[in-house]
Amino acid sequence: MKSANIKNRRYLGSKAKLLGFIHDVVDQNVEEWSSFLDLFGGTGNVAWSFNLPNKKIIINDILESNYLSYISFFGKENIDEEKLIRIIDSYNHFETEEDNYFSINFGGTYFSDNNCRKIGFIREDIDSLFSNGKINERERAYLITSLIYAMDRIANTVGHYDAFRLNGDLSKKLELEALEIPPAATNELNEIYHEDSNKLVRHVEADVVYIDPPYNSRQYCDAYHLLENVASWEKPKVFGTARKMNRKGLKSSYCSVKAPLVFDDLIQAIKAKYILVSYNNMGTKGAGRSQARITDKQIISSLEKRGKVLVYETDFNQFSAGKTDITDHKERIFLCVVGGKGAPKIEEKCNVPFAKSPLNYTGGKYKLLPQLLSHFPYGDYQFIDVFGGGFNVGANVPYKTVFYNDKLSKVTRIVSLFYKYEAEEIIKKIDGIVLKYGLSNSTLNGYEYYGCDSANGLGKFNKKPYMRLRDDYNKRNRDSVLYDFMLLTLIVFSFNNQIRFNSDGLFNMPIGKRDFNNSIRKNLRNFSAMLHSKDITFLSEDFNKLVPERFVKPFYYCDPPYFLGDAAYNESNGWTDEDENRLLVFLKRLNDRGIKFALSNVLIHKGKEHKLLKSWAFENGFNVIYIKADYKNSNYQIKDKTLKTIEVLITNY
Repeated sequence: MKSANIKNRRYLGSKAKLLGFIHDVVDQNVEEWSSFLDLFGGTGNVAWSFNLPNKKIIINDILESNYLSYISFFGKENIDEEKLIRIIDSYNHFETEEDNYFSINFGGTYFSDNNCRKIGFIREDIDSLFSNGKINERERAYLITSLIYAMDRIANTVGHYDAFRLNGDLSKKLELEALEIPPAATNELNEIYHEDSNKLVRHVEADVVYIDPPYNSRQYCDAYHLLENVASWEKPKVFGTARKMNRKGLKSSYCSVKAPLVFDDLIQAIKAKYILVSYNNMGTKGAGRSQARITDKQIISSLEKRGKVLVYETDFNQFSAGKTDITDHKERIFLCVVGGKGAPKIEEKCNVPFAKSPLNYTGGKYKLLPQLLSHFPYGDYQFIDVFGGGFNVGANVPYKTVFYNDKLSKVTRIVSLFYKYEAEEIIKKIDGIVLKYGLSNSTLNGYEYYGCDSANGLGKFNKKPYMRLRDDYNKRNRDSVLYDFMLLTLIVFSFNNQIRFNSDGLFNMPIGKRDFNNSIRKNLRNFSAMLHSKDITFLSEDFNKLVPERFVKPFYYCDPPYFLGDAAYNESNGWTDEDENRLLVFLKRLNDRGIKFALSNVLIHKGKEHKLLKSWAFENGFNVIYIKADYKNSNYQIKDKTLKTIEVLITNY
């Protein structure tokens, strides 16, 4: 009987032809290793090439079809190869005219009607043999893998299942083959996983970790939905010309705008001596779907936080859907020697792009992020953003778990929109409100369409529709998602995108010069993506209620309304001397319990000195870190621009 090798499968991004290159990089740089983790295993070619006696292989993939292949090739359970060959032989000689789930849904598309009836029968029979105890788990995986390989050889496609060829060749006959699994390949040390990679790295470790994530927007669950259907065999409803099933739970963030964020999260969580990342140099070459989701700068920035980085490259042909002639395409390996010479210090860990909040708070900390985050403690803390505001700090901290809090519930609800909804859905809702009220859309029409120019802005055109929207919001002002999006739209069109409510709780910011332009849309997308990379809980409480008992290993960050300040959010005595005293008492109690905190504030503002804060920090022996900040243009009402402001970060660690 013919046999199938692990390499005998068509697969996007397969490294079968690059194994020599990968091994050369490992041989030149890795002195000793006993364990190898392949996080995005795909077909399993790379892990298989490192599967040696006395070496531990850990392999993972989110697709069931790949996971079953790993059980077949890397599994520990004994298999009766003679029995499996007899079963495969009987399948190859089997014929039926009886329709089943597979023939009804896929007949005459990727396979002939006869082959579809045969595939459906075989898949059903494999599970029947397993449930009756005639084959074990690895033997079940072996037979399903043999079926998938057989289907792949004759499928009426170009190698994936996004579409089938019209008038293609359906004459090929389905024939299963035995799998080439030498007895010596069975390794008791091996581990097989079927998990999200970013979660897996938090509870496994290896000497060498190899990462080959999706490079572009092409989702693997879209390309291999049919094989995934056969592997899982849950018989879902299929739809569309390509006969796809619901694949929502299989979508990868590495194919989306979140890719740089989830990649950085992955790299920082890995426990290894060496990290190898395969990634091509497509960048912005080729069709949009073929363009790389993570830039070289982002890859290197993430890896440099872990150690010394080297880059190797080799020529390689790239799949581009036949739409683009790609030249000078190269496959690269980014090698990180974890903790190696030349690794940046922990203080430099924040030298990466940040996401800017679409909400513009006076005194917001976006420009100060590199300074602030460099002084935050290293470790697995829960970050408590006590005065969340526009959320520039909490969104960008290097911690996975974040608690956002703002006493003003309207603000909490607005910020939570960026976490609860995808960016494109938010944009669609804002555009809908813009259209309903007749506000400008310069992204679509430009300035001249509204009789305006960029110098003078769009305020004159937008004033009447803006006031109508503001009145409608203030008249009802309900706690509902609809009114949350109305408020968000008001903020987008308001003066400097700022937030202000009067003593009656009514939004009272005047119209601004800009509208929902490309810059704000870009910030919104980046900000939403950053939030989706974290686990965030939204609160709207007085800070005194945020007691340590509610959290696990909390780190408190406080950026309160500045007592010496005059920002819009602090009008009408929104933050009093009594509030300032309560906060300082609260932080002192945290310190007495050994809990870390950091407090942003000013020692001097507009010529006034914050004597209470200065004496409090001195008496308790807290660290006072001076922050380079420029508030010369932060308030249009200040006549004497020469009056200095001294910004500080006060910590108890």
